[in-house]
Amino acid sequence: MRKNTVLRPLVGVAAALGIAAGGLAGASGSVAAAPAVTGVATASGEDVSVLAVNNLGLSSDQARDWQCYLSIRGYSPGVADGQLGPQSWKAAQRMFNDLGHNAGAVDGIVGPRTIRALQRYLNDEGGYGLAVDGIAGPRTRAAYAHHVDSIFTTYGC
Repeated sequence: MRKNTVLRPLVGVAAALGIAAGGLAGASGSVAAAPAVTGVATASGEDVSVLAVNNLGLSSDQARDWQCYLSIRGYSPGVADGQLGPQSWKAAQRMFNDLGHNAGAVDGIVGPRTIRALQRYLNDEGGYGLAVDGIAGPRTRAAYAHHVDSIFTTYGC
């Protein structure tokens, strides 16, 4: 009897550690490759944070093309490394604001206001007919990727 009393808590702890490790192993590197300082859960359930890399479904090559496009338009996204971090999002927010899409504060945070500005931008630039709801759902992500692919075709970034 005494042996089981000691063994049960150890098995429980080992199981909890295994579950935690498995959850970490399955985390997507394209969403958060940098450590997060503060996070906000969006309506889509995705964690967005100040220091997180958030490519919104773009591949690294597509993200690099978006960074190149921002540079061509005169908005400095920092190093074109294919990782949309705070510098890249600040550049996009400046562009969205200058175009009248109301991204709000230029803070590099990919929150609902920035997503709504992206959706307005995509609707104006590409006629995607997206709901401007601040949720980076599958239609928004697909439109964003398609738009960035067309940027590559047009600008050769």
